[in-house]
Amino acid sequence: MLRLSGVRTRFGRFTVDSDTRQLLRNDSEVHLSPKAFDLLWALLQERPRVVEKAALHARIWPETFVVDANLNVLIGEIRRAIDDTPQKPEFIRTVHGVGYAFCGTAAEVRKDHAPPTTLFSWVVWKDKTFPLSEGDNVIGRDPGCGIWLDAPGVSRRHACLRLDSARRHVALEDLASTNGTFRRRSRVQGEISLEDGDQIRLGPVQITVRLWVSDQAPETRRIRRKAK
Repeated sequence: MLRLSGVRTRFGRFTVDSDTRQLLRNDSEVHLSPKAFDLLWALLQERPRVVEKAALHARIWPETFVVDANLNVLIGEIRRAIDDTPQKPEFIRTVHGVGYAFCGTAAEVRKDHAPPTTLFSWVVWKDKTFPLSEGDNVIGRDPGCGIWLDAPGVSRRHACLRLDSARRHVALEDLASTNGTFRRRSRVQGEISLEDGDQIRLGPVQITVRLWVSDQAPETRRIRRKAK
C-alpha cells in the first residue's frame, strides 16, 4: 500500500482524501478498490507528468509480477468512478505504449492549513440555481455534467466554469462547442475571468454567473434572494 501524505486533492466535483482513503463526489463517497485508490493517488501526485506502466506496477504491486491487464482494469474502475472516458478524457489520459497521466486541473489543500473559503459562486438559468464546486464545473446537455442544461443548441460538453475560491476567481472556457460560448456578445476564445452578474450565452441559452465574497455577508443574502 502506498504511503500517503495527509492532504486533500480536489478536481472538478471530486475530492481525494489521503488520510481517510476516500474519493468524494461533492460530499458523497464514491467506492474505489484499494489498488484503484492507490493508482489514482499516484497519478495525482505525479501530475501532469506521464507515469510509465513499469513505474506504476512497482508502486501498486511492489515485488509482485502482474500483467498490464491488471493496470487496465484499475484505470477502467477509476474512469467509471470519476465520470471519465478514454475517448474524451477530462482527468486520465492514456499515452499508448508508455503509461498514464492525470490531465485535469487539481488543487491540494492541507487539512491543518486549509485556507477558509473566500468565494462562493453559482449559476442561474431560468428558475434553477447551480452552485459551483471547487475546480472544474462542466456545462452541457449531457446529464453527467455538473451544470446540466437540457436545451437544444447546447453541446453535450459545451463550456467549463473553473472556480478557485482561495484566489476569489472564476474563469470560463469554451470546450469546442458547436454554437460557441459568448460573454457580453463577445465569443469566448481561450480562458477568460468572470465578474458577478456576467451574462453567458451558450448557443441560444443564457445563464447568469453570481459571485459572493464571504466577508460581505449582508450583500450575499440580498443576492441570494434575487437569484431565486
